[in-house]
Amino acid sequence: MIERFAVGGQAGTSPKIENYLGFPGGISGADLAERAREQATHFGAEILILREGIRGEFLPGKGIGYLSDGTKIVARASLCATGVEYRRLNLPNEDQLRGAGVYYGAGASEASLCSARDHVFIVGGGNSEAQAAMHFSRYVAKVTPVVRDDSLKKTVSQCLIDRVRSSSRIEVLVLTEVTALHGDNTLRAVTLRNKQTGKAWTAETNWLFVCIGGVPHTHWAEEVGIIRDEAGYLVTGPDLMRNGHRPENWTLDRDPYYMETNLPGMFAAGDVRLGSVKRYASAVGEGAMAVTFVHRYVVGG
Repeated sequence: MIERFAVGGQAGTSPKIENYLGFPGGISGADLAERAREQATHFGAEILILREGIRGEFLPGKGIGYLSDGTKIVARASLCATGVEYRRLNLPNEDQLRGAGVYYGAGASEASLCSARDHVFIVGGGNSEAQAAMHFSRYVAKVTPVVRDDSLKKTVSQCLIDRVRSSSRIEVLVLTEVTALHGDNTLRAVTLRNKQTGKAWTAETNWLFVCIGGVPHTHWAEEVGIIRDEAGYLVTGPDLMRNGHRPENWTLDRDPYYMETNLPGMFAAGDVRLGSVKRYASAVGEGAMAVTFVHRYVVGG
């Protein structure tokens, strides 16, 4: 395993993870990452910390990775789990409150953690944000999507817009942005500003979900011919098939495995993969599934 910074990636920086199976009281990202490191080394994994891959070559049955210190690593199979750098609001206190009221993405698992009295804010204006708002509205008193544009029509399908409008618990703020975060150890309130009038006000909340996209770490993939989508996510498994046909550069007499890219033996898991669920437990599950396919590839090709 090659890690540029520290084991755990973004998960390792979270002050508290409350939706991971087996820790009903929550666990810090650092503690969870350290437990994972101990467990991996117990099973014989070698972990290279503060080492960065800068280039890769992929040949039939062999992948070659070059690290920044000049090291060359040759492997029969590789697994990319380089993750995503989520776009942030770039506000003071944002890093301090990350995972303590400020979250990136909005999944179904978080909704059950909210109480019936909570007021949830969601920054972003796409289909996924509208779907998240509908889901949260089943659990909390009020959901407020904060949208920089003048309406949802440009980025949200009409059927979702109709559902959002019909919910008495959802209030969409258009032409609005979050300009400040308040709280020490946890989020207590946000300041919002109307872009058209300039009016600003503060609203109490313990939940802010930032859903303004992210940038996957896949710039290297384009150089070696790995297929990505328009946002840069690695395309794997069934998503590679077009009208029942395999990718043009696919060299094996079988379809790509579920977590496999268009280069045989090169797999992807976690946030970096197209269609993944951006959550800790999902990333761990994808990693385990990918390793299963790695074994299958090594044994049978």
